[in-house]
Amino acid sequence: MRWKVSIGLLVLTLALQGRAVPEAFAGAPTDQLRSRVDQVLKVLGAGDVKRDRPREQRAALRKIADDIFDWEETAKRSLGVHWQQRTPGEREEFVRLFAELLGRSYLSKIEMYDGEKIGYTDDAMDGDQAVVRTKIINRQGAEILVTYRMHLRDDDRWKVYDVEIEGVSLIANYRTQFNNLLRRSSYPQLVSLLKAKATEPEPAAGMAAPRR
Repeated sequence: MRWKVSIGLLVLTLALQGRAVPEAFAGAPTDQLRSRVDQVLKVLGAGDVKRDRPREQRAALRKIADDIFDWEETAKRSLGVHWQQRTPGEREEFVRLFAELLGRSYLSKIEMYDGEKIGYTDDAMDGDQAVVRTKIINRQGAEILVTYRMHLRDDDRWKVYDVEIEGVSLIANYRTQFNNLLRRSSYPQLVSLLKAKATEPEPAAGMAAPRR
């Protein structure tokens, strides 16, 4: 199974928010997202940790990722109608494996920052749902539109459960892949694939991607 979606790009946009283009508005979801991103930038900027204690940096970044994303909600929506067919134990296992898959992508891509900026265009709230729209601006001035879908949890924290990059949804992408696989095979086989991904060796901690 090929994992086509690039969560690396979407989480990279989170890291870029620390050097944002100033905007006039700031709603509660945006404020909470920004505060967590500031934590990412603080960890990334701690050169001694990156150089001398890369494992600690990786653990710190993963902890922040767990605070930014609602992995359970993303996993449930990505599995779609197949979620209802799963037992509580199967759901717990699927969320854990899916979070590991996305978390690994987060850790492997977060160091790709290369001076891009981001501008907040607007946010909107409807009850416990929110949309935060942003745009990435690269060194050449080209823009990429990125939309974060968030929801308010019982602990009064807004968490991201879906990201759209130029109109392409993370959840919709994975749901299509899962549906295609489950039409051809079985749920245990899907779980086996996720487990295989979870046991793949991670890139060396602290190794940044080559700059273009």
